[in-house]
Amino acid sequence: MSKKRKNSLTDIRHEIQRVQLILIIVTTILMSVGGAVVNVNASDKAFDQNLEETAELITRIYGFMKDANRRDLCICMDSIADDLADVDVISIVDTNNIRLYHTNHNLIGTEYDGTHPDFTAHKKGYYTESDIGPSGPQRRTYSAIYDEKGNYIGFIMAIMLKTSIRSFTYKIVLLFVTVTVAAILIEIAICRAFSRKLKRRLLGYEPDTFSSMFRIRENILESIYDGIIAVDSEHNIQFANKAAKKMLGCDDESCEAKVSLIQQKVFADRFLTEVIQSGSPSFGVQHETENGTAILIDSVPVKEDGVISGAAAILHDRTEYTKLMEELSGTKYLVDSMRANNHDFTNKLHVILGLIQIGEYDKAVSYIENISIIQRETLSKVIHAVDNASFAALLIGKIARASECNVRFILRDGTRFKSSEIAVPSEALVTIAGNLIDNALDAMNMNLNNDRPRELEFGVFTQPGELLITVRDTGCGIPDDIKDRIFEKGFSTKGTGRGVGMYHTRQLVESLGGTISFVSEQDIGTSFMVQLKGKYV
Repeated sequence: MSKKRKNSLTDIRHEIQRVQLILIIVTTILMSVGGAVVNVNASDKAFDQNLEETAELITRIYGFMKDANRRDLCICMDSIADDLADVDVISIVDTNNIRLYHTNHNLIGTEYDGTHPDFTAHKKGYYTESDIGPSGPQRRTYSAIYDEKGNYIGFIMAIMLKTSIRSFTYKIVLLFVTVTVAAILIEIAICRAFSRKLKRRLLGYEPDTFSSMFRIRENILESIYDGIIAVDSEHNIQFANKAAKKMLGCDDESCEAKVSLIQQKVFADRFLTEVIQSGSPSFGVQHETENGTAILIDSVPVKEDGVISGAAAILHDRTEYTKLMEELSGTKYLVDSMRANNHDFTNKLHVILGLIQIGEYDKAVSYIENISIIQRETLSKVIHAVDNASFAALLIGKIARASECNVRFILRDGTRFKSSEIAVPSEALVTIAGNLIDNALDAMNMNLNNDRPRELEFGVFTQPGELLITVRDTGCGIPDDIKDRIFEKGFSTKGTGRGVGMYHTRQLVESLGGTISFVSEQDIGTSFMVQLKGKYV
């Protein structure tokens, strides 16, 4: 398994280094071989050219010294041969095939038994060819000698031994090999330095680690429910996951075009420009897309070495968030309901225990049966009347709390709430109804010395596009002099630190386009009424 993993995550940095080295070494060797071949060929041509020029020069000099004695001719030619490093042998042969001069003095005066030049095919009077002489394989140039009347009187040979040519060629090849090896060593050092620099630029990670991290990041970003869109400093989209494209209503054919359109008209201009310019994030910006999806947008700048290089937008589907909040709210109010019922049941158990202790068994049985009937009827009535779990849980909890406060909680006849008829957010329902019920219970707890019935009557009614909530109590009522201030922020008759419940209730109702009103008579009670019309998200 580990071997397979190792093969699947090849060390990219070393792979780059190996490929780079192979390419550089192969290129260097090919260039060196090509250069050596070209240089050797050029050297061969240079050798021939040098031999021809030397033969022509010696021919001219011999033209002036052909009548000189053999000793003077030998001295002159020896000095010329010593000065010509690229010529190994100089030989002068007359028409009788006698060597008049030879670099090897032992051959002077001897008969030449080698190849005789054929100048009839070479009108220039000289030519170069390869041959074998007393000194071995050689490259020689023949040059014809003529007297003042133009009569042929012999020829001159300028010779370079093949051993000298090979020695020179070996030196050229050795030079190229040395340069090639030095270049390869330098290239290896540069590649290693580049590899180390690349690793430092990658924060000490190997490139294969980054490729693995990138795949993991892709999988994570594509699997999360929230949409993510990242742009650079020029507002060009660099990344958009599937969730973001889905929220923006992109199909397979028009996705890229629509994302580009959204980039220009929404994210770049409306949400990300200010984030990129200021470097400050923004959260909770509400927006509705072309396909009607309500989203919340959180935008944060992206910085590289302290410089803003772009921004990222995180898109949250408000519909799903609302559903989640409703589920959580329902759980919360269900827990509150269970807690309130627990207190209520504890009180009832104390009553039952007391009846049993004093021997009133029949009354205890009757009390238990009565409680069970009332409890079942209350729960059944709420559950059948309200189809919103959070709202129903709130009402059950408030009924239990009213029982603790010795208040009779009455559900009005015809109470009915259908979510399909008006789509009010659950959190708005529980906030409005909860605040009104709590205020009613507080009002009755403030007037405990009278003998009037302590009752709280609650009703909720819906029809397509309309909602009505009513709460009536038999509390102390609201004095006339403070009725105009009941919805003021911070105003309360219950002490300091209060006075926000009714204020927030009115703000919430009005934000939904509804109205809240009340009727109150001192020492009689108060009735609140909330009306909502329309369709809400």
